[in-house]
Amino acid sequence: MPATNSHSTIHLPIIDISHINEVTGHELVNAAIDYGFVFIKSSGLGFDAETIDGAFEISRNFFHSAREEKLRYKMENNNRGWTAMHEEILDPENSERGDPKEGFNFGEFLCSKAQQPLPLSLQAHEVQLSNFTDLCRELAMQLLELFAVGLEAGQAGLEILDPSSNWVPVPVVPAGTEDDPFPPILVNIGDLLSYWTGGLLKSTVHRVVFPPASEGVTGDRFSISYFFHPSRDTKLENVPSELVRQRGKVKPGGGILTAMEHLNRRLAATYGWGEDDNVA
Repeated sequence: MPATNSHSTIHLPIIDISHINEVTGHELVNAAIDYGFVFIKSSGLGFDAETIDGAFEISRNFFHSAREEKLRYKMENNNRGWTAMHEEILDPENSERGDPKEGFNFGEFLCSKAQQPLPLSLQAHEVQLSNFTDLCRELAMQLLELFAVGLEAGQAGLEILDPSSNWVPVPVVPAGTEDDPFPPILVNIGDLLSYWTGGLLKSTVHRVVFPPASEGVTGDRFSISYFFHPSRDTKLENVPSELVRQRGKVKPGGGILTAMEHLNRRLAATYGWGEDDNVA
């Protein structure tokens, strides 16, 4: 069935993860099974409005810099650096031109220092960027702990494709969070975690669209994404959970990929690299 557009936003669960317990773990796992996306309530996290606003200001300054400056930091086969407009193709089966966006991918920071060359506009904020990634990592670890609790217990511009094959908008500020210091953090389960749980947790097809001119919305759209990845040699055999055993699926062909093999397959599809290219 072909996908259609919906004019109403989707009501994704908004979960308060300030306490690690079985109830919260159940809520998170169920949201991941049903939607593949979930909002995390902003209160009780290490982030604050100033940190979020600062990160977006750094982003705006970089992407508004001269193309010649950004080209000096063009991404190579290590998944780090700048990607130009239409260079990424996250849905190669349905897109020939490429995605209408620019990006800049960071690797890890060690002792507050980036392990890659940075343009001048980012060098000046290296410590701030490192602190931001530390907060993202802490949040990701907290989520994984909750997933472990929920799975062990055994209880069953952005648009996402809902179960009825409708494209449904995801609100920036969902209902009930209007008075929070900043909008909730949106979590995407993604391909790897879905693969790792035998397809139990949902990897939802999603896209970013530009509003029609009739809505009068102008200006650039910025987003900041943090990708949390296992060690490269981790074998992605099904998570040892009774819920995964009951409702997950056997790996295609019976094979088990490592985290690096899985990532290289995704990068090969996105950038046209060979699967044997190693990400540093």
